[in-house]
Amino acid sequence: MGNKARLPAESLIKRSFTVSDFATNDDNNGHIEGHAAVFEQKANIGGYFYEVIERGAFDNCDFTDVPFLINHDESRIPIARSRRNNGSSTMTIKVDDIGLYISADLDLENNPEARSLHSAVKRGDIDGMSFCFAIRDEEWTDQNTEMPIRTIKSIAKVFEVSAVNFAAYSNTDINVRSLDNDKLALENVRKTHRAGQLGKLELEKQKIKIIMEVLK
Repeated sequence: MGNKARLPAESLIKRSFTVSDFATNDDNNGHIEGHAAVFEQKANIGGYFYEVIERGAFDNCDFTDVPFLINHDESRIPIARSRRNNGSSTMTIKVDDIGLYISADLDLENNPEARSLHSAVKRGDIDGMSFCFAIRDEEWTDQNTEMPIRTIKSIAKVFEVSAVNFAAYSNTDINVRSLDNDKLALENVRKTHRAGQLGKLELEKQKIKIIMEVLK
């Protein structure tokens, strides 16, 4: 059996959110829901740049097969899974006015990790969600400032969603690795921007040179 095709690691992005609506039902039936991504929320990415997910970024996104994990740990059995929200799915994914909403039914009887997660969410010990995705289209602004802004305009694919222990912090191993990729992306954007600025400067010099020749 072949491995599922994945994009190179440097093209994958993980983002975490502390979401007040990540919750369970009180009847202890294993239902859990919340938002794995939030629109128009300006996030400080490691002190290197700001990032915003634009409303509409999930239009035409690939949600073919999205597992629900804990702390992005792909070595563990998924807590739930969405396969295009079909009849065999144990998780439903939809895009609403807030962002990317998930609703999952956990197997509390047979899966001890699901039972532990359900309890932690119900107690409020875990209140963060995250998702792993690939960008189709983005826009960078304010490149000349210390904190440029990356606006994610279109997301190509969501690979998984996760409940996470430390949504508000960037010092976990997973987020540090992701931040290295973010820093590389920012540096590439700045290089391109500087090259463009130099190109504009050279063009202005040529214009001035032509004007000076005419005035002689």
